[in-house]
Amino acid sequence: MSTPHFKRRTLAVLAAATCLAAALPLNAATPKDTLVVAMAFDDIISLDPAEAFEISAGELMGNGYDRLIRYDVNDPSKLLPDLAKGWKLADDGKTYSFELKPGLKFASGNPLTAEDVVFSLQRAVLLDKTPAFILTQFGLSKDNVKDKVKQTGPLTLTLETDKAYAPTLVYNCLTANVAAVVDKKLVMSKEASGDMGYAWLKTNFAGSGPLKIREWRANEIVALERNDNYWGPKSKMARVIYRHIKESATQRLLLEKGDADIARGLTPQDLDAMAPNKAIKLTGTPKGTVYYFSLNQKNPILAKPEVREAFKWLLDYDAIGKTLIKNIGVVHQNFLPIGLLGASKDNPYKLDVAKAKALLAKAGHPNGFKVTIDMRTVQPVQGITEAYQQTLKQAGIELEILPGDGKQTLTKYRARTHDIYVGQWGADYWDPHTNADTFARNPDNSDTAKTKPLAWRNAWDIPEMTAKADAAAIERDGAKRAKLYQEIQADFRKNSPFVMIFQQNDMAAYRANVDGLKIGPTSDSTYMFVIGKR
Repeated sequence: MSTPHFKRRTLAVLAAATCLAAALPLNAATPKDTLVVAMAFDDIISLDPAEAFEISAGELMGNGYDRLIRYDVNDPSKLLPDLAKGWKLADDGKTYSFELKPGLKFASGNPLTAEDVVFSLQRAVLLDKTPAFILTQFGLSKDNVKDKVKQTGPLTLTLETDKAYAPTLVYNCLTANVAAVVDKKLVMSKEASGDMGYAWLKTNFAGSGPLKIREWRANEIVALERNDNYWGPKSKMARVIYRHIKESATQRLLLEKGDADIARGLTPQDLDAMAPNKAIKLTGTPKGTVYYFSLNQKNPILAKPEVREAFKWLLDYDAIGKTLIKNIGVVHQNFLPIGLLGASKDNPYKLDVAKAKALLAKAGHPNGFKVTIDMRTVQPVQGITEAYQQTLKQAGIELEILPGDGKQTLTKYRARTHDIYVGQWGADYWDPHTNADTFARNPDNSDTAKTKPLAWRNAWDIPEMTAKADAAAIERDGAKRAKLYQEIQADFRKNSPFVMIFQQNDMAAYRANVDGLKIGPTSDSTYMFVIGKR
């Protein structure tokens, strides 16, 4: 990103942060007006809200971009106004109307109007990047989006869906990052070959949120800066610096020395070790993020039902729960995280090598087989994968681990060229359809499919389950809707190519002089702009 408008002090902080990224701790407290966060963010691929779909990128979107509405981080079932002053649903159950607050501005200084909101929603559909399905599931397409999302006045707009969906589903989807509002004037000034500014926005910023994304250097640093044009309470920090630190021990050392204010990604052991330290505090939140192993059904061996089930009996959930995810997660064998409507708490699987061997023999593989797994080299993923490698070996399955960074493993996974993948999935919005839509729906299993959920990535063709998930999305009775999701999860546990491992309890350690840190339940709701320092 270019830096002509950086203030001298900002440049100095960035330069210092760059040096820090390449050196050991300097034993100096961080500046009073700067928050330094140590965490791994090697999964970031894009800074464009129409494309960003990774856990780390989600946090940047949540701090840098506004949307029509947000959910209350203290009670995700409640919706709060963001750019919108008010909203309503017409009697047809399909037409949603929004009115914006007056006097809004982007960080650039450009006015923010309904034209920008309409442009942003249309742009996300027209670009049709990975998260576009969050909007296109409501019948929006490249052909009709300009008719379905329309400006009706300087500060008013409407969005029309193809069916009368559960209203909470539609509203919750509009809290997602893909519905973030971008500065039309700025973005279109950077347009190249009709790309609606896509190439430029991949590494730049055009938002109105409380923090501006000033620089991203892959696997090194992300720098955010206060947006003085923000319509709400201004960020307490002048800037926030994310340092890419993957190793828990290094994060802990930086925090203890005062070279970092917050550490995100500490092992259970380091969390335990720091608990008695009065200069350090801990906080955590049960998160809408689940971890899993997935078996590509393009592999003929992994496609056998008995083999899929055998893999579920070959993970030592109990040992993992007591050690590798102690404090940072709970064993959870369902695709809906606890907290969402209809989430199941049933955990029927445990380590049972004998049962797994019998299933493998029934599938025609009594002596096991060889298979590979693509693994991001971060904890606890690496430790869990290595533990799985050992228990699989007891049933004759040789698991070759193929390590890589987040972008490498994710790119291969999205091309569905893997055998097995170990991943995490964070809820994009606080509604059960967010996970059902990716784990339990696959409307087109062809290689050229427009929609590519996790079920598609693993070539799992499930027309009946897809139809049931579709029915749940439009069910307006909460109790009936919850029952549908319970039924889908039971089917999924038994038959899916997913070995669900745990639900994350997102923990952070921070210096005692830091105030206001709250880990959000989704990747885009950990707000750095509310944090202060004493």
